[in-house]
Amino acid sequence: MNTREYTLKLLYSGSTGNAALITDGETAVLIDAGRSAKVLAASLAEAGVVPEQISAIFLTHEHRDHTSALEVFLKNRTVPVHIVRASAEKLCRTAGNHLQELLVIHPPLFTETVGPFTFRSFPTPHDSCCSVGYRIQFSGETVHEIGYATDLGTVTPAVEDGLLGCEAVVLECNHDPEMLADGPYPPDLKRRIASRNGHLSNGDCAEFCARLAANGTKRILLAHLSETNNLPELALSEVKSSLAGFAVHVGTAAPDRITEL
Repeated sequence: MNTREYTLKLLYSGSTGNAALITDGETAVLIDAGRSAKVLAASLAEAGVVPEQISAIFLTHEHRDHTSALEVFLKNRTVPVHIVRASAEKLCRTAGNHLQELLVIHPPLFTETVGPFTFRSFPTPHDSCCSVGYRIQFSGETVHEIGYATDLGTVTPAVEDGLLGCEAVVLECNHDPEMLADGPYPPDLKRRIASRNGHLSNGDCAEFCARLAANGTKRILLAHLSETNNLPELALSEVKSSLAGFAVHVGTAAPDRITEL
C-alpha cells in the first residue's frame, strides 16, 4: 500500500499560461503545459521536481495557454501526453514529429492510471475542439478524490458529475462580469468569454462552490483568473460569501508563481 500523501500545485494559472503538478513524491504528473519550456522547468525546480521525474502529461485541451511549452519541453524526452482526439488533431497541425509520436489519443471520456493516480475525464463546455476536466483518484494509505476544471463557460451536468464529492477541487473563476463589460477587450472577445462556451464568471463559480461544499468538498483553489477582467479579492469575496456556514478552505491561484491546493 502506498503510504505517501499527494500534493497538487498550480505552477502558474491564468490567461498567459497554465500548468499543474500532482505528485506523491515518487510519481509526478503534469496537467497542461503552457507558457514556455524554460518557465515550466524553473517552476518544476521550485516545486522540487526535475523534468526527468515527470511520468505523464494530461492535457485539458489544445489552446496555446495550455500547450505552448510542450514542443521544447519534450524535445529530448519520452513522456506520454494524454489528449482527446479532436484536440490532438488540431495540435498535430503545428506539432513536430516527436511530439506527435508522444501523444496518447483518447475519446472524450477516458480513464487512465499512472502510478497511484487514476484520471477520469469529463467534458467541459469551452470553445476549443474538445475540452475536458479531470477527476483524479489518489490511492494512498486512504483514497482521495481531486477535481480539476479550468476552462468552462458554465457548469453542466457532466461537470457536476465530474466534481461533486471530491474532497479538493481546482475550479475556474475567470472574470468579474462588470470588469469584463467595462474592460479593454473588443466586443467579440467579451461575448466569447461571457458565453456558455467561454469562461466561468465569479458568480457562477461561487454558486457551484456552494454545491461542492454541500457535497463534502473541503478545499477549493480558484484558477484561471483573468489578469485583465478579475481581481483575486473579488473572486475570493464572492466565493466565500456563498460558502457561509461551510468549513471550506478557499484560495486563488497566481499567474506567475506556485500555489498549492
